[in-house]
Amino acid sequence: MTIRVLLADDQPLIRSGLRVLIADAPDLTVVGEAGTGAEAVRLTAETAPDVVVMDIRMPDLDGIEATRRITAAAEPPRVLMLTTFDEDEYVYGALRAGASGFLVKDMALEQILAAIRVVAAGDALIAPSVTRRLIADFVDRPTPARPVPALEAVTEREREVLTLVGRGLSNAEIAGQLYISAATAKAHVARLLTKLDARDRVQLVIIAHRTGLVS
Repeated sequence: MTIRVLLADDQPLIRSGLRVLIADAPDLTVVGEAGTGAEAVRLTAETAPDVVVMDIRMPDLDGIEATRRITAAAEPPRVLMLTTFDEDEYVYGALRAGASGFLVKDMALEQILAAIRVVAAGDALIAPSVTRRLIADFVDRPTPARPVPALEAVTEREREVLTLVGRGLSNAEIAGQLYISAATAKAHVARLLTKLDARDRVQLVIIAHRTGLVS
């Protein structure tokens, strides 16, 4: 299946580089380009992409508000944020807005393509250089968000999986740690998403920290 991608960035050079690279990827295709947040919202509704690669700082409407509007749709695409992380508050806002991934702009273009595939598959991805600082600071902040789900319905094995998700491990890495198949690890994660009413792995990471499974 071809992954439909919308590029939203006010820098034409960034969009051009991604577009050229995606053109060489048989499983990816660009369905639109936006230079502002408002344009990203409009084009998302018109082109129905699977993944929106979204810059945080854009004119007209910033990437956080654009993401909030996009993810509020009945069947929203996944949103992968591009940021320099020079102001963490942007990242926290993007988390709350529903973004499923965060990358820094100085990452290799090939890594960005890999991240698009990960996010499109329903997984989540945060740039390794900021994962610990981002999550640790985020979960310690007082917030009016809904209460942390209780873990009574979670089995012991699922707690182990949730702990490893909270540490940033992929399904394959979880399988290796617990000596189970990747398919079984994926099934455990899917059950955790349902039991904890979590939108994606980013929320599972937050829950793992807030419940004390990961410090």
